[in-house]
Amino acid sequence: MTSKSNHSSPIFGVTETDTVMLDFDDVTFKTARYWARRAMNWFKLRGFLILKSSERCYHVVFNRMVDWTENNSIMAWVAELSHNQGLQKWHRMQSIKVGSTLRFTTKGDKSSPRIVYREGEEDDRIRDFLRFRRQIKRMLND
Repeated sequence: MTSKSNHSSPIFGVTETDTVMLDFDDVTFKTARYWARRAMNWFKLRGFLILKSSERCYHVVFNRMVDWTENNSIMAWVAELSHNQGLQKWHRMQSIKVGSTLRFTTKGDKSSPRIVYREGEEDDRIRDFLRFRRQIKRMLND
C-alpha cells in the first residue's frame, strides 16, 4: 500500500509485484479495452477489470499471478506496442521502484477510480485487489 500527500489529502493505493496492472492516460475506453484483451489473450492472464480514473484515463488489473520479471515484461510489451506516452512513462517509474502502483482514492480534482468493465475470471489477483480496495475504502469512510 502507498500513501502520498497531495494538498494535505493522502492518496491511498496498492503496490504489487505479482499483479499485472496498467495505467493508460489520454485514451478512449475502447483503446484501453483493446490493449487489455490483447495482453490477456497473449499472456494468458485469464481476466481483467478496467477502472476509470479520470476523463480518458483508465487502470487495468489482470487476474493471473505472475513474478516481477514477467510483470515487467508484460507492462513493457503493452507500453511499447500501444505507443501510449503516459503508459510508457508510468511503466518506467514502476520499473525503477520495482512495483506497480494504482490509486484507490481521489487525487486532487480526480475522483476515486471506479470499475467500468469486467472480462474473464476474477478468482485470483482481481479478487485480492478488490478485497483490499474495499478494506481501504471502508477504513477511510469510518
